[in-house]
Amino acid sequence: MTVSFHTDRPLRRGILAAAALLTAVVMSLAPVSPAAAHHGWDGFETNNLVYVAGNVSSGGSWGDPHSLFDVTLDAQLPASTPDLPIPEQLSGPEDSSRVKAASAYRGPHNELEVIIAPPWWSNSNGLGRSLEVGERFQGVGYINSTDDGLFRPVVFWFGNNNAPVNQVIGNTLPVRAPLPSDAPSGGQSVGGPSAAEDPAEIASPANDADVLNDSGAETLVVWTVFGGVLAAAVVGGVFYLRRRTRQDERTPNA
Repeated sequence: MTVSFHTDRPLRRGILAAAALLTAVVMSLAPVSPAAAHHGWDGFETNNLVYVAGNVSSGGSWGDPHSLFDVTLDAQLPASTPDLPIPEQLSGPEDSSRVKAASAYRGPHNELEVIIAPPWWSNSNGLGRSLEVGERFQGVGYINSTDDGLFRPVVFWFGNNNAPVNQVIGNTLPVRAPLPSDAPSGGQSVGGPSAAEDPAEIASPANDADVLNDSGAETLVVWTVFGGVLAAAVVGGVFYLRRRTRQDERTPNA
């Protein structure tokens, strides 16, 4: 019977390996659902556009899903965005007026970590290389909600010629917050979120209904596969325990 036990071991290992493989498949499928992907701007103060300017102070990291580097800010900043070229994607009056009216950063840091789109997106929008330490950087964007040392631009300008680089998909700001001149009393926002997307996202559906429908369908697939994984694991475990119990019962005590 000892031979039978060793014969069952490859089968048991095969079941466990299959369960592990299916689990890996489920884990790889889960992040691609549209509901999980639409998170790019959620962690930032999108109702408050700010202008920053300074020099790149670290080589940072350049790659997917986002590039990061540090910028040491100027000791003094203008009250609002200076006269800079607006990228075509944000040239509409609803967006360009907000970019130009962005107030200067007045936070506690003299250096900010900047997070931008991945290289493939920036390359197609005016930046075909990584920024160099000491290079001029200006940006209009948002401060992170939980990390006030993290800045994410909707547009930035680099170098001495102030070359503009668009950082949003959809040709509009993530949120068209009220301008200082038209903000109603009580601080309520005028208008709702726009159709802008995170450049790190891939092939997002065209509208919210598509997002919900596709998300529901993909969620069903994920949970169906996950249910199969659990069933396989349970069946495999029960099978192994029963075989091991029978083996122990048939093996005479020493």
